[in-house]
Amino acid sequence: MKVRRNKKQVPSFRKLLKTSKVKLENKLKNKQFKQQSTIKKYRKEQRKLRQAVKDAVSKKPIPLEDPKEKRPGKRIEREEEEEEEALPLDMMDEDDLQLMKDLGQRASFLTRDLSSSEPVHARKRKHERVIDKYEKIPRTLQTAPEKELIHLLPIKDKSGIIPQTREKPVIDSNQDEEDQEMEPEEEIIEEPIKELTLEEHLIERKKKLQEKKMRIAALASAILSDPESNIKKLKELRSMLMEQDPDVAVTVRKLVIVSLMELFKDITPSYKIRPLTEAEKSTKIRKETQKLREFEEGLVSQYKFYLENLEQMVKDWKQRKLKKSNVVSLKAYRGLAAVAVKSLCELLVALPHFNFHNNIIVLIVPLMNDMSTSISEMCCEAVKKLFKQDKLGQASLGVIKVISGFVKGRNYEVRPEMLKTFLCLRIKEVEVKKDTEDINKQKKFMTFKEKRKTLSRMQRKWKKAEEKLERELREAEASESTEKKLKLHTETLNIVFVTYFRILKKAQRSPLLPAVLEGLAKFAHLINVEFFDDLLVVLHSLIESGDLSYQESLHCVQTAFHVLSGQGDVLNIDPMKFYTHLYKTLFKLHAGATNEGVEIVLQCLDVMLTKRRKQVSQQRALAFIKRLCTLALHVLPNSSIGILATNRILMHTFPKTDLLLDNESQGSGVFLPELDEPEYCNAQNTALWELHALRRHYHPIVQRFAAHLIAGAPSEGSEALKPELSRRSAAELFEAYSMAAMTFNPPVESSNSRRKDKVLQGDSFLSEEISQLIKRHCSEVTTQLPLDFTKYLETSLRLRMNFPAPFHLL
Repeated sequence: MKVRRNKKQVPSFRKLLKTSKVKLENKLKNKQFKQQSTIKKYRKEQRKLRQAVKDAVSKKPIPLEDPKEKRPGKRIEREEEEEEEALPLDMMDEDDLQLMKDLGQRASFLTRDLSSSEPVHARKRKHERVIDKYEKIPRTLQTAPEKELIHLLPIKDKSGIIPQTREKPVIDSNQDEEDQEMEPEEEIIEEPIKELTLEEHLIERKKKLQEKKMRIAALASAILSDPESNIKKLKELRSMLMEQDPDVAVTVRKLVIVSLMELFKDITPSYKIRPLTEAEKSTKIRKETQKLREFEEGLVSQYKFYLENLEQMVKDWKQRKLKKSNVVSLKAYRGLAAVAVKSLCELLVALPHFNFHNNIIVLIVPLMNDMSTSISEMCCEAVKKLFKQDKLGQASLGVIKVISGFVKGRNYEVRPEMLKTFLCLRIKEVEVKKDTEDINKQKKFMTFKEKRKTLSRMQRKWKKAEEKLERELREAEASESTEKKLKLHTETLNIVFVTYFRILKKAQRSPLLPAVLEGLAKFAHLINVEFFDDLLVVLHSLIESGDLSYQESLHCVQTAFHVLSGQGDVLNIDPMKFYTHLYKTLFKLHAGATNEGVEIVLQCLDVMLTKRRKQVSQQRALAFIKRLCTLALHVLPNSSIGILATNRILMHTFPKTDLLLDNESQGSGVFLPELDEPEYCNAQNTALWELHALRRHYHPIVQRFAAHLIAGAPSEGSEALKPELSRRSAAELFEAYSMAAMTFNPPVESSNSRRKDKVLQGDSFLSEEISQLIKRHCSEVTTQLPLDFTKYLETSLRLRMNFPAPFHLL
């Protein structure tokens, strides 16, 4: 049996010496601590004692004689009179003098409070405290204002504590006020403030601003040169957002906001930084990794504080609250807020993958509905840009969720621009890519059992290496799976359609309706087939209600035919009422305010007639071509070009419509242009005489299209169109020749009259003989001959007698 030895070693002398020193030090510290605690207790008791003395003195009764006496002079006079009345000591008996001396030594009756009910020779109780004794003194009403007293150190004798006080000398208040008034004057005289002129003030401000700019530039360049080492300078730069110099505060803050925004866009990594776990913090890491972690933590914290500062600037502008420092005026709040909002918009678009992106979305979305048009447009443009560049759809989904909740929370009383941003979503493009990805399915890796059955050992080794390489390449591409994209886009579309259908159901007279109908027209091919019947009923009821504007009704028609042209082809629905509505309302377009509605009409005609050519009858096509040619006479040149381009496509789509180019009637009946039913207006019995009027149009492109249609819209020959006109759609031609800038494209030549050279002015209207006679008479001077008026008078009277005047002139 083995005996276990005690492994504990005996302490050495040095160790014992070391421990004894520690014990001695601890004892010394304990002793000092006890001394300090006793001193503190003693001081506390002394403080309580002084406070009790103060309370006792403050409650000292006022003498009955002359309580309203204020001035110390009267009191001194009264004491002198009492001294005069007092008897001198040499006139007193020896016994009386001895008694007075004995009483003076005791002096207990002098120090006793007369108001106290305690007897003179009452025994002192040991357990009674001084504070309780003073508390027993009865309170008296203050008939006169108390004099200010200076408390001196008390005297303690056998009878107790004798408080010592002295009256504070009274100082005249008027003199104090004069002294106080004189003091600032003396200070001003000692340190006068130099008054600067406006020019000197501007020079000083420019100098300060230049120094601040150099400081900002130095910090920013240092951070950009080595972000990991100089991340602490980011805090120093951010502290300049609180610039307190009122001369340059606003400008410096704006410069710092923009500088920090550009810095964050440059130094931010392309991944999201997550907080470290406790296990990761406890593990040992290399210096490089530790440096990277410190950089990431500093970057995230400073980015968070920067966003909080921007949010506070926007809140200050909204609440119009002036800060205590008064460094920034209320008028400057708007400029600061505009720069802050612009920086937030830039970060929203540039850093959708980084931390706090959802916080930026929550800040930006309410500003899209701001009263300020510039702020609202800035935020809407940023959201549109984000939608256009977002390939995955994660950031778009976050924005759509916030917008949908905001619109619902405001009871659908928001700007239509908020919903128009939905038109920039990239959902349609991803759905187009879906078919190609389904055809080219991803390659699946073989399982171990399949490899063992079909491949040899060497082949399995090669296969394993190939699969490993393919996985690494797929990870290097960092491309998201199609399933994830499709899931995100499906969720986004659901929220969009829920918002649209809520507005159609609850706010049909809202100004948001055009944006809703436009959005439905774009995404109608993605709507579930189950909702088609209900949606068409709602759209038709909106049109029939008469509450919509012309452009809104056109959006309804466009949405209905987008629905029917996609998955709605399988449904047996006749949209005749929508054809009739469009045919009936075409003449509401003109060269005035409704000219912009021509673009929607062109889009509707493309969906209604061209893409649904198999469901459209010849009578309907003839009626629309005739009405469109008539409409081309009433609108602006770009609209006429778009309408004639549509007629060209329709004549190619429906070849039998060329009978409209012949003036002979086809079949029975007379053309009824005022009838609203395109099927029964007998359009086959008319001709396109409008084309001859359009052939003499002042716009050269309109002339070219009219001549092309008169020739039967040939694809070859002298009357064929050039490729730049024939290959463009009607909507593209409408945009290309737009007159929004109040100019013609191409410029229209001025019409020079042939008779312009033959226009006669002034004397040229007269013949040559008359003009020469006038010149000759004007050149002669006959004023030298005497004027004989009687001669001419006699001649006129003689003529009257021979030829009497008519009856009606008498």
